[in-house]
Amino acid sequence: NWAKGHYTEGAQLIEECVEVVRREAESCDAPQGFQITQSLGGGTGSGLGTLLLNRIRDGFPDRITATYSVYPSPKVSDVVVEPYNATLSIHQIIENGDETFVIDNEALYNISHNVLKQAQPKYKELNWVISLVMAGITSSLRFPGKLNGDLRKMAVNLVPFPRLHFFLIAQSPLFAPGEGAKVKLTIQEITDQMWSSRNFMANVVPGDGKYLSASLAYRGENIPSQEVDGIVKSIQEKMAEDFVNWIPNNIKSSIISVPPEDTPLSGTFVANTTAIKGVFQRISSAFARMYKRKAFLHWYKGEGMDEMEFEENDKNVRDLVTEYQDKQD
Repeated sequence: NWAKGHYTEGAQLIEECVEVVRREAESCDAPQGFQITQSLGGGTGSGLGTLLLNRIRDGFPDRITATYSVYPSPKVSDVVVEPYNATLSIHQIIENGDETFVIDNEALYNISHNVLKQAQPKYKELNWVISLVMAGITSSLRFPGKLNGDLRKMAVNLVPFPRLHFFLIAQSPLFAPGEGAKVKLTIQEITDQMWSSRNFMANVVPGDGKYLSASLAYRGENIPSQEVDGIVKSIQEKMAEDFVNWIPNNIKSSIISVPPEDTPLSGTFVANTTAIKGVFQRISSAFARMYKRKAFLHWYKGEGMDEMEFEENDKNVRDLVTEYQDKQD
């Protein structure tokens, strides 16, 4: 559970982990930031993952910390205490993360099932879907492009308030390993897929909220920037109602001139939408149901935690939901 990963067993491992991170950072000319991939349902990804995040924040306060966090979902659950672990983690990520890309298992299963037509997707296939979007998000750091971005620029464009840094992400085209060459899409089709909830990596209903800002990254050879600008302009006109009106020009686009290995053209969508509060509401209500009966708490208390910490963390997650709600009204 989270307490083991964060306080007891994780604390014994953390110095070794931090040392490895420090060596890696020292061998870089100009490290831009750190990316942590973690799952929030178990004990290691959530407890040790957030402990590592805290230590990176202490050691490198001026670098961007980005987390790819897999949130628990009701349909795909393998740990009973997921709501506790996730709530305790979200509290840490709100305070110490700069950008969080929200992924949930349910959405990944839906993509594998409905889009990639896999009957029984295994973790390997789910990880493949995540790797497509991770490659898209980091492509602007790794390759040249016309309008290029990086982790810091993404934070500047997408995070209007420091606590609201949880992003909805999507990728297009989505294809099974080795099937990429069969996919031939135009830039417009790529864009339509990116904005389609079928391709979202989190189970979020976009109609439940408003977009604060969005970033579209296109990868491919000779993508005409006029066409991309035209597409962005038409999205801003067509979807004006879906965006908050107090941030002007809130869609940013970038073009990376190196296509992905498996397909000639791809697009990555990263958006800050108030609808992401749905993910936190689900976790918060599951937390409340268990905490009301104080179920399973003894496992955490045995590692030295007290109820006060649970209540503070739960309040922080509920406050986050309220803040998102306020920004869309």
